[in-house]
Amino acid sequence: MHPEEAKIKQYLSKYQNPEITRQDVLNALNHYRGLSSKLDTFVFNNGSKMDLFTLEGTIPVSYKGTMYNIPVCIWVMDTHPNNAPMCYVRPTPDMQIKVSEFVDHYGKIYLPYLHDWVPNSSDLLGLIQVMIVTFGDQPPVYAKQRAEVTTPYPTHSYMPMPGVSAGSSSTSYNPPYPTNTGYQPTQQVPYPYTPYNNPYPPNNPTSSGLGYPVYPPGNTHGYPPYPTGFPSSLQTSPPSSNTANSSGTTGTITEEHIKASLLSAVEDKELTQGKNKLDDILSRLDKEQVELDKNITILKDKNQELEKAIERMSEQQPLDVDEAVTTTAPLYKQLLNAFAEEAATEDAIYYMGEALRRGVIDLDVFLKQVRSLSRKQFMLRALMHKCRQKAGLAG
Repeated sequence: MHPEEAKIKQYLSKYQNPEITRQDVLNALNHYRGLSSKLDTFVFNNGSKMDLFTLEGTIPVSYKGTMYNIPVCIWVMDTHPNNAPMCYVRPTPDMQIKVSEFVDHYGKIYLPYLHDWVPNSSDLLGLIQVMIVTFGDQPPVYAKQRAEVTTPYPTHSYMPMPGVSAGSSSTSYNPPYPTNTGYQPTQQVPYPYTPYNNPYPPNNPTSSGLGYPVYPPGNTHGYPPYPTGFPSSLQTSPPSSNTANSSGTTGTITEEHIKASLLSAVEDKELTQGKNKLDDILSRLDKEQVELDKNITILKDKNQELEKAIERMSEQQPLDVDEAVTTTAPLYKQLLNAFAEEAATEDAIYYMGEALRRGVIDLDVFLKQVRSLSRKQFMLRALMHKCRQKAGLAG
């Protein structure tokens, strides 16, 4: 049982998924002893506040064969794991942030792993491993010149959002990945600020206090100067794990082995996620292929039926239009004939009107013929109405 498990459970009691978040946090803390947990106040850019669970401390990063402790802070959202955490580099007073595509000048960390965060698949341990590999290639901090170490970090009482003015100046920064992680609290997108007190104990002759062995101050043999990418205060181990330790034994795991192991773990995780996505796509394609095959078969059958029907019709004698429509009873035949005759009468009245308009006939002839046709039309309509009543058809 982790010594902080009871405290962590209390911190996460108001989270949406407390049990899942607790297991994720404990897994990360068990692997990286340089991190500790606490509940801290998260200040949004509009001044509102929220209590959020944080992991802060150091993570081990191998840079050019030497292991360094890099200070970070991970804010776990109250909707975890549905939304990605927000991560920051927390430099000590003798450090300077090294701006890159992964870290902005406020220390906020941007990673594809955060941008492509997948609920119930992405986790804190994978995130930290990606940080270690990324920072091993592009260090997020470097040592200040001694003249620069004059005031503790940060120098402002408020750390503004990228693109928001701080004091009397304004700075704009466009991160390479969207800052909107899908998390939508009642406040605006947050940017945290807590006063930075160096939580990391100074090196002593036996231990760094963070789980990484260090040499005594007097032992400088074979210990190279720290690189420009990191401050010397973060250097915690000699350039090679094969160097004899204080007990006289020789290790077998080198920094290259650790880095290769981390890379392999991250690649395996990404490949597994990619494989699952591809399997889903292939499964949907198989189902669609089956449906298409069924539709093609149906269309072929219908096409054959149409071809046979056309062939039969071509072999038959010419069809008499008058004989094409037949009735089943004399009453229906009478109704059909009356309907056809009434329609012809209506056409005759129309053409009589056209003849009058064009001067083909005079008004007397028109009135005489229309009177006769109208009488006939009235009788036909009365006959159709009576036939419909006898046949039980709608009026």
